[in-house]
Amino acid sequence: MTDDKHQKRMANKKSVMDKKIAKATEERGVLILLKGPGKGKSSSAFGTMARSAGHGKKCAVIQFIKGRMETGEYKFFKDSALIDWHVMGHGFTWETQDKTQDIAAAKKAWALAEELLQDPTYDLLVFDEMSYMFKYDYLDVEPVVEALKNRPKDQNVIITGRTMATPLQAIADTISVVQDEKHAFRLGVKAQIGIEF
Repeated sequence: MTDDKHQKRMANKKSVMDKKIAKATEERGVLILLKGPGKGKSSSAFGTMARSAGHGKKCAVIQFIKGRMETGEYKFFKDSALIDWHVMGHGFTWETQDKTQDIAAAKKAWALAEELLQDPTYDLLVFDEMSYMFKYDYLDVEPVVEALKNRPKDQNVIITGRTMATPLQAIADTISVVQDEKHAFRLGVKAQIGIEF
């Protein structure tokens, strides 16, 4: 491609983007769902949280089912004055096999999430692995939807998990699907510190 063609192509792309940017005039918080079978949903959420905290924004994380070990992200963020980190789970569901205990943990996590959704001092909330609470019927999705609809206007929320309840998808502003074309675990490579946890 010649320099002239490249310059024209980039000018056209800029014109298209400028028009899209000009149309985006609404200012409010967004609900982002990160779903799918691929690796990186939580990592994406925590990366967004790092960006937000880097701008001086107050954030909170509630991990709904991860809780058996201190992950790298927890160790990194736990001492930040801008980030409140809550590990509510007591281990992965398929390890506990105690539905009553899982439901109690889910309800406890949701009670805290509901409080945070009413607190306008938080700019970003990450509800990590929350989608499993609906998949396994540990929580009813409707009260969650209502709380999300009624949260402070500028509050952003990210929910992660493989599958997402339809009512959540209906109110989401952004839905990203993380696909899994290839995964080291299926090749026999063990999960490792700094990559998986």
